Amino acid sequence: MILWYLSRATGVAALVLFTLVLVLGMLLSGQRRLGPGGQAVAMGVHRSLALGSTVFLVVHVLSAVLDDYVHVGWVATVLPFTSGYERTWTAFGTVALDIALAVLATSLLRDRITRRTWRWVHLTSYACWPLAVVHSYASGTADEPLLRGITVGCALLGVACVGWRVFAPHSDAARRRIARRGWV
Repeated sequence: MILWYLSRATGVAALVLFTLVLVLGMLLSGQRRLGPGGQAVAMGVHRSLALGSTVFLVVHVLSAVLDDYVHVGWVATVLPFTSGYERTWTAFGTVALDIALAVLATSLLRDRITRRTWRWVHLTSYACWPLAVVHSYASGTADEPLLRGITVGCALLGVACVGWRVFAPHSDAARRRIARRGWV
């Protein structure tokens, strides 16, 4: 039973940390400037949180597989819809894990691959994060109000930041509009 609690705790911790990684990533993207030194600090925190959250994710997956309270299985960690426990909701987590592994791999290989490849793979985190939220909400929080509240809080923060990223004007929005029209 201890592995069950460890899996849930590390899953929630990973979701919270990955939400913060998502928020920092959006702050850093699109060339929005955080002031002198702020960009470098935010990038360092973004990378550190990403690696730290990966540790929680690995413990989450390992403890879920090793736990005999539910049957997840090793195959279900990488192949969706193969889990013996909550097949659909575990599949959401599996796909999120697969995407997270691809983002992690390309981030570690960033100096050896093209920026375009890195960026396209990194953009899949916009799919990874909601899959993880759905996985957490549907299978991990069950009837626990605190865990459900944390998951809903992460969802609201993430959606607000994505909305900001998509709809907030750039400081050079007028120049970008002109450039898109071909007037430059």
